[in-house]
Amino acid sequence: MTVPVFRFAPSPNGHLHLGHAYSALLNQQMARTTGGRLLLRMEDIDRERCTPDLEQTMLEDLHWIGFEWETPVRRQSEHFAVYQEALSKLISMDLVYPAFLSRGDIKREIERIAGDKNNWPRDPDGALLYPQADKELSKREREKLISEGRPFSWRLNMDRAIAQIGEPLSWSETAPEKHTVEARPQDWGDVIIARKDMPTSYHLSVVIDDALQGITHVVRGRDLFHATSVHRLLQRLFGIEPPVYHHHALVLDLDGEKLSKSRKDTALRELRSQGETRQEIYRLVGL
Repeated sequence: MTVPVFRFAPSPNGHLHLGHAYSALLNQQMARTTGGRLLLRMEDIDRERCTPDLEQTMLEDLHWIGFEWETPVRRQSEHFAVYQEALSKLISMDLVYPAFLSRGDIKREIERIAGDKNNWPRDPDGALLYPQADKELSKREREKLISEGRPFSWRLNMDRAIAQIGEPLSWSETAPEKHTVEARPQDWGDVIIARKDMPTSYHLSVVIDDALQGITHVVRGRDLFHATSVHRLLQRLFGIEPPVYHHHALVLDLDGEKLSKSRKDTALRELRSQGETRQEIYRLVGL
């Protein structure tokens, strides 16, 4: 019988808040209930915003709320070579292309095509879909732009990737109860898979890491529900067996807004300095 493997995977680019506490403790609760393992991963590919000091504070906060994980901690910043290998596979499959449009270029191209960005489709997070102006550049044209030092990102050729799969995708979801969800990666358009100076992205790293760590159950916030469609597509392209997903409700502030790391009033370190106890944190997050 396969032992369930769970993971909590924060980014050390700010301080943990009550929403993180809920997600971490829910992972721990489900791991203990199923007799599973619990891993901790630092998603620190952004080396400018993610710092050792913030990671250390996170570890202290997690210890304080009683979160217990297996060692060692996996840090994504230590595994860029692994992500480069995965990116190289997508390049060899001709499923990604170098995209040269900056944010300003994207807006101008959309205005040229549609006249108004309000007439342009957006992804589930609300961002404008990439207009694909440079999608059909020849290999020679791309190599010329790259040799000139033009910044670029590697974007997934969504239409080609979906065509290669050739069949519908879905995933097993257990929130609020077990059911099957149809994956819709096409809603994201040509998503960024990697950048010129960093051979990965959130989407690529999380899929590769979950596979390498043998994660069987991904328990994370509802805000990542739609991103799972992209993850299922990448899993199929790489021949990876998908985990079971549980996208839990988010902890909201008094105005009904999602908590963020910039809100110090909900930061665990701030609550700790105010004399709050571990038990009070459990009560606040409903566990």
